[in-house]
Amino acid sequence: MRVRRLGGDRAGEIRLTRFLRNGSVTPRGMAAEAGRRTSERCQGRDVLVIQDTTVVRSDGGGGDYLHTVLALDAKDGAILGLVDGQFLRRARGRKALRRELPVEEKESFRWLQGADEAASVCAGARRITVVADREGDIYEAFALRPDGVELLVRAAQDRSLEDDGRLFATLDALPEAARADLDLPAQPGRKARTVQLAIRFAALPLARPHRGFRAGLPDAVELQGIDVREVSPPPGQPGLHWRLLTTHAVDDAAKAWAVVELYRRRWAIEQLFRTLKTQGFDIEGLRIEDPDPRDKLVMATLIAAVAIQQMVHARDGGPGPLRPSTDAFELEDLPLLEAFCAKLEGKTERQKNPHPKASLAYAAWVCARLGGWTGYYGKPGPIVMLQGWLEIQAAKRTLRILSSDQNV
Repeated sequence: MRVRRLGGDRAGEIRLTRFLRNGSVTPRGMAAEAGRRTSERCQGRDVLVIQDTTVVRSDGGGGDYLHTVLALDAKDGAILGLVDGQFLRRARGRKALRRELPVEEKESFRWLQGADEAASVCAGARRITVVADREGDIYEAFALRPDGVELLVRAAQDRSLEDDGRLFATLDALPEAARADLDLPAQPGRKARTVQLAIRFAALPLARPHRGFRAGLPDAVELQGIDVREVSPPPGQPGLHWRLLTTHAVDDAAKAWAVVELYRRRWAIEQLFRTLKTQGFDIEGLRIEDPDPRDKLVMATLIAAVAIQQMVHARDGGPGPLRPSTDAFELEDLPLLEAFCAKLEGKTERQKNPHPKASLAYAAWVCARLGGWTGYYGKPGPIVMLQGWLEIQAAKRTLRILSSDQNV
């Protein structure tokens, strides 16, 4: 992402620079508009809201961070859109003080704010579940959760229980409730493999911490603890082990596995961050030193990266109902997509777009072909989809320039 490249020419670069330095434009306003569109897609659905934080630039112990809140359809994992995004400036030397601060003065307050935004933006949903990794393991988040919102968090702290027991030891001592096989995808340093998992679960009353908590919180909160771990990991490799805390009711193994499946969908936000980073938009490479215009450009990039991930999920046309192309494109973009499709389709069936016009799957096929996918040899990923999306944006700029010239 470079201002000169995005502008297309000198005039476009100047226009974009003025936009980024316009005091009336704010990252919060941009995120709010994205959230408004997401809100429309959440109506009547079971919605999974995933939140996480990624680094924008680091200065060795501090730096700039982006906290992202993303909405998915809980049933099929389709990305519904951005719920919220906020920037953090992390200073060095505050770690020693954080235990004594009230939660409102801590960086961790963003996790509570993310749940509040989910409750507001996704208010028309049938059900809302907010998912967070270890950083979201905060007592106040459970005690102050918004009405109508369920929480699912991976435990980080070996917390005290109301009966003076400890969380981890209590989970370890539970009897196995069931076992199941899981296909584990490959990751850096780990080959793909099928693992057998054992699951345990129980209702657990977490005791209120002694320091740094907000006044008036309950002495304990009742949660469901779920322990899922690999039975026999390969020699020399750490086995998969998740300790999960949730406000969902879990009274049998089937419901426990359903909660685990919800947590697995957290991978969507990791893929979103991958699209933002070096292999995709490369936000770390931005050389804008002024944080105000930089934040605006990063927020615009985040919104675009969400559109890329929406297309990646939609590329096969399922498993759920087809999403409309307007999830990631404007209505006036449809003729351009159809024109590109007509040029890209070949004579064989495998070289034709199999999806209905105006569907997101149709648009994803066009972007994938523009990004270099041939229709053979696997499925297009986010980087290929991004390259095709950039081609569409370049074509839109060209059409605007030509239209402007004709009007003159």
